[in-house]
Amino acid sequence: MAAPCYLGWDFSTQQLKVIAIDEQLRVIYEDNVHFDKDLPEFKTQGGVYIHSDRLTVTSPVLMWVKALDMILEKMKSSGFNFSQVRAMSGAGQQHGSVYWKKGSIQILKNASPELPLHQSLKGCFSVGDSPIWMDSSTASQCRALEKALGGAQHLASVTGSRAYERFTGNQIAKIYSQNPEVYKQTERISLVSSFAASLFLGTYAPIDYSDGSGMNLLQIWEKAWSKPCLDACAPGLEERLGCPVPSHSVLGPISPYYSQRYGFSPDCKIVAFTGDNPASLAGMRLQEGDIAISLGTSDTLFLWIQEPTPALEGFYFDVMEITPEAVGIHRFNRDNQKVPRFPKEVEIRALIEGQFMAKRIHAEKLGYKVLPRTRILATGGASHNKKILQVLSDVFNAPVFTIDTANSACLGSAYRAIHGLVAERNVSLADVVKLAPEPRLAVTPTPGAEELYRPLLKRYAELEQKVIYNPASSCLVK
Repeated sequence: MAAPCYLGWDFSTQQLKVIAIDEQLRVIYEDNVHFDKDLPEFKTQGGVYIHSDRLTVTSPVLMWVKALDMILEKMKSSGFNFSQVRAMSGAGQQHGSVYWKKGSIQILKNASPELPLHQSLKGCFSVGDSPIWMDSSTASQCRALEKALGGAQHLASVTGSRAYERFTGNQIAKIYSQNPEVYKQTERISLVSSFAASLFLGTYAPIDYSDGSGMNLLQIWEKAWSKPCLDACAPGLEERLGCPVPSHSVLGPISPYYSQRYGFSPDCKIVAFTGDNPASLAGMRLQEGDIAISLGTSDTLFLWIQEPTPALEGFYFDVMEITPEAVGIHRFNRDNQKVPRFPKEVEIRALIEGQFMAKRIHAEKLGYKVLPRTRILATGGASHNKKILQVLSDVFNAPVFTIDTANSACLGSAYRAIHGLVAERNVSLADVVKLAPEPRLAVTPTPGAEELYRPLLKRYAELEQKVIYNPASSCLVK
């Protein structure tokens, strides 16, 4: 009998990735489908469509389904033994939403194993192009939500965040206000993560607490939908979202479609899928005092803070940033004057330094302090680049560690699949991942870097405020 294994999936912005691990947590299989390269018929750039207003950013839902068909066929032709998979979990790019047309659940449940899944599901989506995390076209919906909840601070105290343009509740509100008929035809709204889980489950998968907290809709303390938030976004929204569930929930067995088409065991369990960032944290095994940074399509910083200082509230912003809320490229010389261009070698250094300085500044605003024991755990595609990691180490004045695979969201999802099977016995994720290899030291700070960056960080913070409060200004700032 084949040794058991566990799958972790990552439906990210540019690729669909999969990892299989054995019971000793060793990676035994890894593969991916690159949307632009492997599915050119969808004509995406970086896995997305950036619309003419530069604010609206979407991805075709069927591209994600077809990518799943493609990667499973690749696994099959490589001789992968699907019958040994005991459980799987996965991750999806956060905030994106998928709209299932009325009657789609029956099609999902009864998909023919003779056909690739994308052929069965091609008529199932009331919105063909899903708004994703890069979309920032919902400013008016954000203002309306904050007003309905009595202000940004009150909304943040309920949902954990003020209204953000890319958060799912505001995206749903936009679709309802612009296309009420489309909304009416929708029987279920999934996040990308719960959509992906639904494909494997053969029925609508619930949203997990962690990914659900990035929607401006979930009461984070009670772990239930906020009725005032739902009502402010669209009517009948609660039944379209379903009930949120704990992130370690076993949702059920895999759909018979996969047993019949690929040979999965009918006993293979689907553990709730979550967002790519929390899945990455599981893969990187963040400990108290650590900083984790994902150097992928979006640079994302994760912090473990005991006493956070919530705030309502980097100069290269091709699309609108969440923090800081700015767009455009803003270059300043050493006299703090705006300039139109830098030499190429200065430009690339400024871009990388600026990203990392902004992250340290905003981490410290939230109450984080870099201590002598602080470790930075780096993941994502750019974590292979030692020169980038050196700048990161110097800016934060802390050593940088990496893990063997840059696909930490996949790896974390595979760990979470194992955890889902034992969570009811009060086994923690930390216990599950004890066998996993420790992160490896990649770089340490250059001597004297802290003395160099301390005044630069102060200057950067001051310039960032000028950009935020006067973003359209093209005059020199003296």
